Amino acid sequence: MSQPSDPRLLVLHGLRVKGVAPAEAVAEAVDLPLAEVEARLAGLEAEGLVAQRSGRLAGLALTPSGRDEHGRLLGAEARTAGAHAAVARSYRRFRALNAGVIDVCSRWQVRDVGGRPVRNDHRDARYDARVVADLARLEAQAEPVLDDLEGALDRYGRYRPRLRHAVDRVEAGDGEWFTKPMMPSFHTVWFELHEDLLATLGLERSSEADSDADVEAVP
Repeated sequence: MSQPSDPRLLVLHGLRVKGVAPAEAVAEAVDLPLAEVEARLAGLEAEGLVAQRSGRLAGLALTPSGRDEHGRLLGAEARTAGAHAAVARSYRRFRALNAGVIDVCSRWQVRDVGGRPVRNDHRDARYDARVVADLARLEAQAEPVLDDLEGALDRYGRYRPRLRHAVDRVEAGDGEWFTKPMMPSFHTVWFELHEDLLATLGLERSSEADSDADVEAVP
């Protein structure tokens, strides 16, 4: 069995991949009881590692010190589990699927009509059915990648059921589960998986295009 993550790390990690989120969303993302997440967040806030954000996107977020602590714990976990090489290989395969996911999400939101992009009003059932079929195909292609990730680190096991649930809801006719933000739609969970891989490997999105040659060498 792969190594389970420390709950303190999981709570920090939930905020890292979500950016800004309430305790309920963190608990759902990391599969911990809400009461435990709330207690740990309160402790992390007292340590100066987590802070409340207000405004349009309100919730809890990591402070700069919190990001440093999260990075330290994440690196230590990967070294202890000997998981870095396996995550790096899976990340390469994820990148190969990512362009398809971006494309299918774009086609769900925007259609080409007479050579002109227009908002998809979802009145063309045959068009939508083709896009949903492509989404399901990509989710199936991602399963071997998720298998390998889960074998490396236990916390990656949380992505498969969330992605599968989103596809099930879309196939059942609830299109919000395709790309809607601020809920665990397919796009939201896929984005969080991407952030998870980058954080685990110590990469930034801004340098991602140059990362393929270097990712295996990161300690």
